[in-house]
Amino acid sequence: MMKNGAGPWPDRMIKSVFIGSGAYLPQRRVSNDELAAKVDTSDDWIVARTGISNRHIAADDEMTSDLAYAAAVDALASAGMAASELDLIILATATPDETFPATATSVQARLGIAGIPAFDVHAVCSGFVYALAVADNFIKVGQARNVLVIGAETFSRILDWEDRTTCVLFGDGAGAVVLRAEDDPADDTPAGDRRGIMSTHLHADGRHHDMLYVDGGPSSTGTAGFLRMRGPEVFRHAVNNLTNVVKEALEANDLSPEAIDWLVPHQANRRIIDHTARKLNLPSEKIVLTVAEHGNTSAASVPLALNEAVTDGRIKQGDVILMEAMGGGFTWGAVLARW
Repeated sequence: MMKNGAGPWPDRMIKSVFIGSGAYLPQRRVSNDELAAKVDTSDDWIVARTGISNRHIAADDEMTSDLAYAAAVDALASAGMAASELDLIILATATPDETFPATATSVQARLGIAGIPAFDVHAVCSGFVYALAVADNFIKVGQARNVLVIGAETFSRILDWEDRTTCVLFGDGAGAVVLRAEDDPADDTPAGDRRGIMSTHLHADGRHHDMLYVDGGPSSTGTAGFLRMRGPEVFRHAVNNLTNVVKEALEANDLSPEAIDWLVPHQANRRIIDHTARKLNLPSEKIVLTVAEHGNTSAASVPLALNEAVTDGRIKQGDVILMEAMGGGFTWGAVLARW
């Protein structure tokens, strides 16, 4: 574990390398047919508009920190790393256990470590991408070597279960990765062929607040509130913003779409993913899809999809992966990396 605080600026290029991933999904699995028994909807209606068939819902006694902790333990085991080796914990969530303290500190305590920084990042569905960018910068400036990055949500707690346009879309879950600082090899390997995060790209536009938000909060209503969304407008902005940020990431690294081995998109809606892929001329066999079984798990969606593709062997060491997401705010971003 590194000493907390700014270290000397590295005199060699350092890259943030993925060395482990993990995930957790609550045991309860809710099908479209089960939802159709409670709200005015049907399996055909949901699948046709979203591609979602099932989602997982946290138990009454499960909090976001419980999901995050389980994913963290899984990721650390995958990395072969003890929690005591971590220098930093970043947790992306829009559904924290409490207004404060940061849910990341609850995970830290359960991991049995103290002293290292631990904090939350709140960028809704873009949260995990934002958190990866923050972690990457901590590593590059020498302030951390081993970083645990988690995306975890219990969105079921902020859904209006009488609003069929939103309650059918979301689920609960958590995913995590472990990043490790590695010096670039002292050889002539091209930078783009070296493992690790190649670049991160973040954006926001707060003018679109009313298109996707929660109508509550401690400073406004004093209540948790419910998620509200103007679906068609969000769809249009998502396709345009995600297409542009993917192009931005590729151009920054002098790559074409053909160089992507795997696109790991935010699993908001199958139609958004398909439209974005078509605009990028990316074949469907290069896209990691979990939306049918997970629904939209907000900040957990990208790491859950990433872990599934790593675990089942699709993503292999050396593959170029591009993660992208857009969420309320709007916020959006992308991370390009070689696994």
